[in-house]
Amino acid sequence: MPAVRLERRPVPKVWGRWDVPPQFGAPPPGDEPLGEVWFPDEAGEEADLLVKYLFTSERLSIQVHPGDEAARAAGHRRGKDEAWVILEAEPDARIGLGLRREVSREALRDAALDGSIEQLLDWRPARAGDVFYSPAGTVHALGAGLTLVEIQQNLDLTYRLYDYGRPRELHLEAGIGVADPSPWHPSFAGKPIGEGREALAAGGAFVLERWQGAQANVGTDCHAPLWLIPLKEGASADGVALEAGSVWVARGPTRLEVPDASDLLVAYAGAEVRLG
Repeated sequence: MPAVRLERRPVPKVWGRWDVPPQFGAPPPGDEPLGEVWFPDEAGEEADLLVKYLFTSERLSIQVHPGDEAARAAGHRRGKDEAWVILEAEPDARIGLGLRREVSREALRDAALDGSIEQLLDWRPARAGDVFYSPAGTVHALGAGLTLVEIQQNLDLTYRLYDYGRPRELHLEAGIGVADPSPWHPSFAGKPIGEGREALAAGGAFVLERWQGAQANVGTDCHAPLWLIPLKEGASADGVALEAGSVWVARGPTRLEVPDASDLLVAYAGAEVRLG
């Protein structure tokens, strides 16, 4: 079976933007700008991963996601690790990832209630080309001025801890219960894994690779699909062009060709690099 192009689903958000790249279509109707574009897999809830593009003009809520065990206890298939690949960033763009110091859960709850969680969160610069892997349980927030690709476990469940006074529901008890109230530490540094291939993240719920100047026959099946995310023009799957701004899934033997000038993200479930 050749790679299948996934349909786009625009999602308005109060923190989104009106000035998004034209390949993502017209802004959504209504008063809220475009914040996310989802590319849900046709396999629905059974799909391991979900890919999104995000466009931020304001800070997102300070939030946390459950891990596999906590999510399953709440009736879901899986938890939510996620990774971000920064495509564009304004000069002062930041991401909050983990806490500046370890605290008790009670102290984290108090900080969420009085707003001091903003200062407790470890805000770090975000620049084009940066890659961040955020395991489930990491307290985090995306800042304003970012365009990025998010690769995540396929779970639509967010516990908001703080939302800067916006009139949206918070989920303090559930969020504090699954949060890791400590600093975030990078768990993996990118490394070459073959000609034209670099592993950007591995060891968690999924592997994320970047292909540039690579070509290979990859064997996949319905139980081990590949998500293909072209960031630049030029890559192809079985001779079919993969346009920038699209997302594809390969569920069978696939020939990937990625010229030097192209740029392709390849993601798949599991902790270990398994392609070649």
